[in-house]
Amino acid sequence: MRKSDHGSAGGDEAAAGIFNAMTTSHRVSVPRMRVVGALLPALRRPGLRSISSRCSACCALRQVVGRAHGLSPEQNCLYPEDGTKAWAGAFDIRLTFSSPVAYSCGATGARHRRGKVAQGIASLRYRFEEYAFDTDLRELYRGADVVSVAPQVFDLLDYLIRNRERVVSKDDLINAVWNGRVVSDAALTTRLNVARSVIGDSGEQQRLIKTLPRKGFRFVGTVQEVRRSADAALTAEFGEQSLNIAGSDRSNVAAIDGLVSGARNGATMSLSPAKPRLSIVVLPFANFGGDPEQDYFVDGVTESLTTDLSRISGSFVIGRHTAFTYRGKAADLKNIGRELNVRYVLEGSVQRGGNRLRVNAQLVDAETGNHLWAERFEKPVADLFDMQDEIVSRLANTLNAQLIEVEARRAQRSTDPDAMDLYFQGWALENNGTTAEYMRQALAFFDRALALDPDNIEALVGSARVEAAIGANLITDDWKAHLAAAEAASTRALSLAPNHARAHSVLGLVQSFTNPVQGIAACERALALDHNLADAHAFIGLAKVFLGRSEETEAHISEALRLSPRDSSAYRWFMFVGIAKLHLGADVEAVAWLRRSIEANRNPPLPHFILAAALSLLGSLDEARAAAQAGLVLNPTFTLRRYRARAASNSGAYLAGRERAFEGMRIAGVPEG
Repeated sequence: MRKSDHGSAGGDEAAAGIFNAMTTSHRVSVPRMRVVGALLPALRRPGLRSISSRCSACCALRQVVGRAHGLSPEQNCLYPEDGTKAWAGAFDIRLTFSSPVAYSCGATGARHRRGKVAQGIASLRYRFEEYAFDTDLRELYRGADVVSVAPQVFDLLDYLIRNRERVVSKDDLINAVWNGRVVSDAALTTRLNVARSVIGDSGEQQRLIKTLPRKGFRFVGTVQEVRRSADAALTAEFGEQSLNIAGSDRSNVAAIDGLVSGARNGATMSLSPAKPRLSIVVLPFANFGGDPEQDYFVDGVTESLTTDLSRISGSFVIGRHTAFTYRGKAADLKNIGRELNVRYVLEGSVQRGGNRLRVNAQLVDAETGNHLWAERFEKPVADLFDMQDEIVSRLANTLNAQLIEVEARRAQRSTDPDAMDLYFQGWALENNGTTAEYMRQALAFFDRALALDPDNIEALVGSARVEAAIGANLITDDWKAHLAAAEAASTRALSLAPNHARAHSVLGLVQSFTNPVQGIAACERALALDHNLADAHAFIGLAKVFLGRSEETEAHISEALRLSPRDSSAYRWFMFVGIAKLHLGADVEAVAWLRRSIEANRNPPLPHFILAAALSLLGSLDEARAAAQAGLVLNPTFTLRRYRARAASNSGAYLAGRERAFEGMRIAGVPEG
């Protein structure tokens, strides 16, 4: 055993600062101590028996962590000989625990496997065709470009390539990649298809990954192995890059950029946080009523909101156990943002007075302390659990839109926007309304995002949403091509993320125009994944119109509005009910709903044309012509021919209702085309 030469107080102070930062971070950019972020998953585990390293630059860190876990000097050394190890990639840091666990970490990713020890510290690259597969950095390159690969897909490729000399069975893959958990054939097939896709292969070609029926799978490409020492890999690959510990769910990985300077010489450490987008903590709501029996309801709102916000695509939400440590404390919100490394803080209160319940919530920018949004709900006390669900759903939906808007404003200030910056700007434009110009601009942002990252799931879903809106609202004559593009983009997104609720919802919207039954099934799948997805309820309501069941539409829209009463898409939902009422011959009600749609957002042209039809059938010709003219100002290319060319089903009730709308628009003066 060798004695450390960095035991100075200054070194300990720097290492202690790193350890504190690690309690809320998985990512640290450290020129001299790059191992720090990679150790977080292991350091937070209980039962640490020893910590050791061949990297002498980390001695101060080892000493501080060792004392925090009560380790003796003998347990905190440079060269352990046995024990269950946790390795930190090329840095060769080992931690011994009382129960088996192993970590392998790299410059851009990490994974852990329980019960197995990560082998080796050298960087290993496999080269095949134009690809380089780096197991240490957990990166796949095509030429000089990094190819985005999901963690499970990377593990699957890793196992197939390492075992390319034999046929790998389904059970082998499940044990290696899913640790023996029960996995459906569909899930395995999906991962294999994605694995083939990222290396330019396909199930039809099977040029690199071959399926042998009833036997298994084998990587059949010609592979060249390239090995380098850990030090060489560190110098050549890591440079001044960041460590990013990416678990199986990337949306739950926090990030922090820091700089450690002079730890070896006893200097202090400075950290400069780079907070994840859509990172938020839901602080425990305050119980202003003072009734202890109300505490369970207040805590339930906080916990449920934490869970529901975590379903927002790309969000990072601090866990409730950490959030509840701030209960009853008069903490500065900017300090909380720094401590937890989040951009936003949500705080609120619940107050009960007599038979009424009031809930206040406000969103705060944790960097500036500015209030970004506030909302208040006040309702008669009924079933508390039903009220809790309704309050949480409304807050989650409203916050989703608010956070996208705030992130879009941040992205506009970026001089070098990345794919997610462009995604937020595209989605904010889509929320403005279905006009030709907004859709053109939104689609351009999503296209730019996909040019930077072709597998960006959120940009794929955003692109699908815009293409679907263009086709559904008959903005152009080639509406079929836009619906086809929407289906392709949403299907591609689901191939990468089969449980992406919004992708299922968008696919459901598209399929409603070709196969309404299939569209409803897709939307129901979306709701099973995210019960707050109000759009999915509305799309089911529209599909019911196409099935000739317009009398059912209003109930679905009412549910969407219950979940998200101030939704940016509400104008669409009002229009869906207006169309349903028109098909049913309830023209007075149709006019009322269509006017609500236009009041909510005057920019989209289609509600004006449908309103013109309803007014014509009521005999209000002057108002009908004015409505038709307003629609033509917004979309001069709209014609009756375009409207009549689209038939979503062969239902007799639907086709009859469609003819009513067509005749009403003709009377109002919409061009034949």
